[in-house]
Formats: sequence, C-alpha cells, structure tokens
Amino acid sequence: MILMINKVEICGVNTSKLPVLKEKEMRELLLQMKNGNTTCREKFIRGNLRLVLSVIQRFNNRGENADDLFQVGCIGLIKSIDNFDLSQNVKFSTYAVPMIIGEIRRYLRDNNSIRVSRSLRDIAYRALQVRDKLIAKNNKEPTVSQIAEELKVPREDVIFALDAIQDPISLFEPIYHDGGDAIYVMDQISDSKNLDDSWLENISIKEAMKKLNDREKLILNMRFFDGRTQMEVADEIGISQAQVSRLEKTALRHMRKYV
Repeated sequence: MILMINKVEICGVNTSKLPVLKEKEMRELLLQMKNGNTTCREKFIRGNLRLVLSVIQRFNNRGENADDLFQVGCIGLIKSIDNFDLSQNVKFSTYAVPMIIGEIRRYLRDNNSIRVSRSLRDIAYRALQVRDKLIAKNNKEPTVSQIAEELKVPREDVIFALDAIQDPISLFEPIYHDGGDAIYVMDQISDSKNLDDSWLENISIKEAMKKLNDREKLILNMRFFDGRTQMEVADEIGISQAQVSRLEKTALRHMRKYV
C-alpha cells in the first residue's frame, strides 16, 4: 500500500511546492480561460492539484497506486474546469470534488478486483438463499443486518461475501439491483481513515448542504461526516439501502444545481 499522505512526489510533481489559489484569483483565471487564455488554464490546473491530492486521500486504505489515482483525479479536475459555470456563483471546489471522486470511482470500478476466501463464498450462497426466503416471507428487501442475524455471522462478513460470487471479485461490482439502482460493496464499507483526511471535501459538502431538505442533510451527514455505510444509514432511519442510494444521489445533484 502506498501512503499518499506522506508521498512527496506524485507523477513527477513535487506536492510540497504546489501553489494555492485564492477564490478571487481563481475566478479571474476562469474568466480569462473562457476567452481562450491557455497560460491561465495551465496556472489554474496547477493551482488546484492540491484539491486532487485531498480527494485521493480518501482512497488511501485501498492499496491503490498514488500515481494512477492522481492522474485519474487530474482528468476529473480538467473535466470540472471545462464544465464549470461561473454564472452559478458556486465555489469551484464545491463543483469539482464530486466530479473528481466520480472519475476515480469509475476507474476503480473498471480496473480493480480482489479475491476473497472460500469461506466467504460459502457465506455468499447462504446469504442469497436467506435473502430470497426473507423476501418471500416479508415481501420486501431485507437488510444486511437481518441476513446476518439469520445466518448467525457478523454483518461485515455478509457484506464482503455478497460480492464473492463473481470471479474475479470486485469491490466495485453491484451486489444486487433494486428498482434500477445498483448497490456496490464499496457503498457498504465505512472508511474510518476518511474522517479527518478529506477535510477539503467535507468543507465543500457542508457549504453546499445548506440548500438541502432535512432528510437529505441527515443522510449526507451520516454518510460523509460520520463515516457510515449506506446500509448503516438505512438501518438507522428505517428505509431500504436502495432508497438511501437514491436519496444520496438526488441530494448531491441538488447541491451541484442550487448552491
């Protein structure tokens, strides 16, 4: 595993010497970039590379190569720059962070896989049988906690095992679909290391959350600031994980649109 927090040079870039742009300066550069000033574009990109570094730290415990994630994150940054609308009066970081995260997640979903033990595969098959039985009994999708209780195994084992029926096993493949929404193992696993490291992302989300309704705020607070998984949120507020996934996506769309 590469500890990105302590890595000084990524892709030949000395991260300790990266510039930091003030908000006013960024807006001025953006205005000039819209008029085709390529020098300003290069300066703006370099001035926001720390934003990419902040985002990739949330993936620090996944054993990914820092250089690869940095390059993918930079693609997300450039897409953010190309699509950013100055007339919306939104901070660039508020708009860019979700796009950088999305670019990295797509990369991981397409490229990364892990293998799990045979015992987890056994749990996976049993979990699917229990899931079908509970659906037939209660006429609704069971929670992971209910499946784990029925199997008498830890909930975390069920979470990993449900993704163990494909070969190779990917953390970014859907466990199952409900109402058209894919539920990924990545969404089930909380990241305790993310609570302090992604400070810039947290600031951006807090700023944007002012426009959300109470339920959307609650879900995003639990997901991004408390480090809860979608399943944990679903269990606590009494809805399905698929509903949490839909509400989370809607809330993020609202933040980008209205803030």
